[in-house]
Amino acid sequence: MSDTHVPVLIIGGGGAGLAASMNLSRLGVEHLLVSSLPYTSKLPKAHVLNQRTMEIFTEVGVAPEVYKRSTPAENMKATGWYAGLAGDHEYNGRRLGHLEVWGGGYTDPDYIAASPCRTCNLPQIRLEPVMLEHARKIHADPRGIRFNNEVVGIEMQEDGSALATVLDKDSRQQYTVRAQYVIAADRGRTVGPALGVGMTGPTDLMMMVSVHFSADLTEWATDDDVLIRWLVNPEFGGSWSSGVLVAMGPEHWGPKSEEWVVHLDYATHDPDALQDEKVIDRLSNVLGVDRSLLTVHKVSPWVMEGVVAEKFRVGNVFFIGDAAHRHPPTGGLGLNSAIHDGYNLAWKLALVLQGKAGDALLDTYEAERQPVDQDNVDTAVASAMNHFTIDKALNLSPENTPEQNWAEVMPLWDDSLPGAAEKRHALNKAVGTQTMEFRHHNVEFGYRYDSTAVVDDGSPAYVPLDPVRLYEPSTKPGHPLPHAFVERENERVALGDLVSGGHFLVLAGEDGQDWVDAARKLAEDRGLPVKAHTVGLEGSDYVDVRMAWTKHRGINRGGVVVVRPDRYVAYRSLDAVQDPERALAAAFDTILATGDDAPATTAETGRNWAPMDSTDRVPALDAG
Repeated sequence: MSDTHVPVLIIGGGGAGLAASMNLSRLGVEHLLVSSLPYTSKLPKAHVLNQRTMEIFTEVGVAPEVYKRSTPAENMKATGWYAGLAGDHEYNGRRLGHLEVWGGGYTDPDYIAASPCRTCNLPQIRLEPVMLEHARKIHADPRGIRFNNEVVGIEMQEDGSALATVLDKDSRQQYTVRAQYVIAADRGRTVGPALGVGMTGPTDLMMMVSVHFSADLTEWATDDDVLIRWLVNPEFGGSWSSGVLVAMGPEHWGPKSEEWVVHLDYATHDPDALQDEKVIDRLSNVLGVDRSLLTVHKVSPWVMEGVVAEKFRVGNVFFIGDAAHRHPPTGGLGLNSAIHDGYNLAWKLALVLQGKAGDALLDTYEAERQPVDQDNVDTAVASAMNHFTIDKALNLSPENTPEQNWAEVMPLWDDSLPGAAEKRHALNKAVGTQTMEFRHHNVEFGYRYDSTAVVDDGSPAYVPLDPVRLYEPSTKPGHPLPHAFVERENERVALGDLVSGGHFLVLAGEDGQDWVDAARKLAEDRGLPVKAHTVGLEGSDYVDVRMAWTKHRGINRGGVVVVRPDRYVAYRSLDAVQDPERALAAAFDTILATGDDAPATTAETGRNWAPMDSTDRVPALDAG
């Protein structure tokens, strides 16, 4: 295998690396992805794919296959808390609480109004093969994605590029890759530590063990609409009773799911968590099902943490996914954040490599994604800890006898017992607080960016009604483009779809043709990918028949909104201006760091790779 030069090297073939590859391919950026593992994930871990992720998957063309294999909407409307699953007590398996999740199978009006894409669910063990197949399909080079190829060393060059030594494990041959930019999607195992990038945040929140198994649970599982079941068995109380049961399909879902995963929590450093037989015994007890009925595929101990990298860029190396942040699984924010990282970075790399933007644009990756990922981690940690609110409302304890614990929950179902109504409402309120995990729409979809790639329009600062739960559509710069269906030639199209293909989108009001003309001239003069249209009712390129765009556009008939290739508003003028050509030129100079007063480039500020001997090499980089 010959040595190669490539603009971008992606190290890691998990969800983050594969998504980054698909985005770069969509933008025509030559790149090479290497993964030290011969296969994709073998663990049914991350599974929830939120609306923003599905919009990205729609852009790159993989969404139809993901939706085809994912949980049907009717089987992922809710989560439920149950008094165990099976057992001898008459109330074993009874439902304690019930809560709608992530748009309730795309029935929540706020979720429908936010995006044409519904949240879906596909375990990573089945998602990554789909992503890999599609990434290879759209990559320009048949050999551009190489599994079982391990980066065994990497050297930093004076010009900022990287020289990586890669071992092809199949042929046992080594080759070198010189890359102008490196995307580290190696789960933070080697590249970050080698460059002196640490992680901040709690690293030992909880000891967890996940068990992937097959079993027929239809005799005991209830509620077709429930995706995640929280098993709280009063027979034991406390930590022994806890277990999170998640349906894994693959052919049937809900109570008929053929496969499942259960997450069990353990005391930190509990040696039992490392002994498979003891874990399976506990699984059997938590489910109340004889272990002979369980076919266990994998037992995986892990430590829950909530950490974020100190830097997301070092020289020409960028950290994404688990290399940049690691989350508790609550809310499903980890994999989604990883995919959003690569989406944010890809268009910036493309324009810089094409000479259309300055290097300082790449600094906005860290400026934008690091605060968002920190917020995601904080939300996930808070959601994990908030489950104790529900435990408190149930008032179960391992110090109690089984009879005492059952006495605490039986009023939930028996009005003849004292305090039944009060007990139900107390639990109802506690379950309601967990909307911070299952309806965090402003965190997963409405997050905002603040950087030099966003031009402040001087409008009042955004003050959310609820910083976690309520996404409020807005065209204020730094906010995501509000969703609206508009029409042209009797064809309906989502405004977001006009961004597909790595374009900037200029949307003017009904009287904003001057903005459109100026944008098209700017695109021609600079060779920039820009689409420009008027949107409204009378005399517009796109007809706003539902008035959804008019409702949220925040501009007058003569105003304009400029949307970046990642669907974020970069510039807004509330009304017409005297010289729209000049206004747009100045805006794009700021966004793309191409003006005379643009921020200094990485080279000019002297920022480069962390100090390393030219002979230093990164050993045995696991790019899985």
